[in-house]
Amino acid sequence: MVTVCAMTATIMQALDTTIANVALPYMQGSLSASLDQINWVLTSYIVASAVMTAPIGWLADRFGRKKLFIVCTAGFTFASMLCGIAGNIAEMVAFRLLQGVFGAALVPLSQAVMLDSYPAEERGSAMAIWGIGVMLGPIMGPTLGAWLTESYNWHWVFFINLPVGIITVIGLVLFMDETAQRRELRFDWFGFLALAVGIGAMQMMLDRGEQVGWFESGEIVTEAIVSAIGFYFFLAHSLTTDEPFVRFEIFKDRNYIGGCLFMVIIGLVLFGTMALVTPYMQNVLGYPILTAGFLLAARGVGTLAAMLMVGRLMKIIEGRWLVLAGISLTAFTLYQMVGFTDQTSPRAIVVASVLQGFGLGLVFVPLSTVAFATLPGSLRTDGTAILTLVRNLGSSVGISVVIAQLTNTTMAMHARLAEFVTPFNDALAMPDARMLNPATDLGRAMMEKALTQQATVIAYANDFKVLMYLTLATLPLVLIIGSSRVTRPAPGGQPAPAH
Repeated sequence: MVTVCAMTATIMQALDTTIANVALPYMQGSLSASLDQINWVLTSYIVASAVMTAPIGWLADRFGRKKLFIVCTAGFTFASMLCGIAGNIAEMVAFRLLQGVFGAALVPLSQAVMLDSYPAEERGSAMAIWGIGVMLGPIMGPTLGAWLTESYNWHWVFFINLPVGIITVIGLVLFMDETAQRRELRFDWFGFLALAVGIGAMQMMLDRGEQVGWFESGEIVTEAIVSAIGFYFFLAHSLTTDEPFVRFEIFKDRNYIGGCLFMVIIGLVLFGTMALVTPYMQNVLGYPILTAGFLLAARGVGTLAAMLMVGRLMKIIEGRWLVLAGISLTAFTLYQMVGFTDQTSPRAIVVASVLQGFGLGLVFVPLSTVAFATLPGSLRTDGTAILTLVRNLGSSVGISVVIAQLTNTTMAMHARLAEFVTPFNDALAMPDARMLNPATDLGRAMMEKALTQQATVIAYANDFKVLMYLTLATLPLVLIIGSSRVTRPAPGGQPAPAH
């Protein structure tokens, strides 16, 4: 029952990272908001969630994991209800901030609960079960959001959390055991505020950069400087104080460092690819949102299949070799996506998506298991919080980079292709190109549409190629990961890896 509660909390939070995206145009009209204002519905949640992820380890130690889990789940559910009844954009942004504050704890706490609930030899299977929620949530979010918005209205994107949240709270109250409370702990306010400023300013920079022209905007330059100052003071303070806000002992563990590095890449590739594939299917192939959502769900099918298998595979195959296979398969599917055009068939998209989901599933579960194989139990909640934070930061960076490159490459390719639209181009004199006559209004309009479409296709291909190269570049990092085999308990009650 604890597993069920941890899963429902994970799915609820993971869904909300993407489920509101497709409902934004409907919210914009209903809340009388501008395009810039409505984007704060997403930004406020992301920033609040990122800032509040780091202190989860301290909060769980100080007040008890069960108490914190119940308060955060109840708060997230209540904030979801408030979002559903928001009457204007100011209320919506405020309630989304509140939702992000409470939602930040759900994924790391559920992971820590799952790790503690199973013996070392069963943790691969436990992480497979937990990973289904983490990986499927963002993939299924747009599909579910589109169906709810079209079938009912955008309010149900938030109201759907109410029954799930209430059941989860009841289950946690009845079945979860409380951990010891360390009342002597004191909160490192300076470290927290410095880290919050650094993370918050960086998230703002990444989220707003595309809208305001990146470093051509004074806002982005200011946010970059503030972020750098925040991180500097956080590191300087943490390395010189007796009780730092983030316990740096977690970074002495080789497996944990390897897990963090790969989690950044997973966040970057998973969310970066999602940020590309959804608009590609709608804008280039012209699919309606529900069709695009169902095709995107194919990746979830591949992930689910991998996670159903990987728990058993880890009992016979080292986790690092599964990670290597998963990264290689993901890179192969990105290579396939480089060849996507405006004529790509739905079948090709589904095949590539299923294989990519399978590859990501092979990577995620072994990493979630190996990262904590040798980490002391007292550091587990801190570890899950930081692991969630780096994955979220990786996803923010990934989305910002691929969308910025998509926009810039589309403009550059449009200008490059337009150079060939001259009276001296024999291709434009062919019978098939008669409709593209630049001398007529209709011809110019059709020519512009064709140029934009082809420039966009090239830009998407370049983005997929960058993600492919990045994925391939991470292959040597597999050597950092230690053994996932557990043979005997080490001091502190932690399993030691076999050598």
